Amino acid sequence: MQENSQLIYSCDEHVDIAIDTIVDEYETFPVLTKIEDEEKLSTACEFCRNKAVYLVANE
Repeated sequence: MQENSQLIYSCDEHVDIAIDTIVDEYETFPVLTKIEDEEKLSTACEFCRNKAVYLVANE
């Protein structure tokens, strides 16, 4: 990914905020990736610190 790429880890509850953030800041359709079970162990939602379920990126 390039220098201006952004990754947001999000739980189910906050995925809409993460998507809106990418759309607002980069004016592009976000890339939504479901996080595999192995990666969930140490990955927290950036909005509430619960376990992240999605990775939302701008590319």
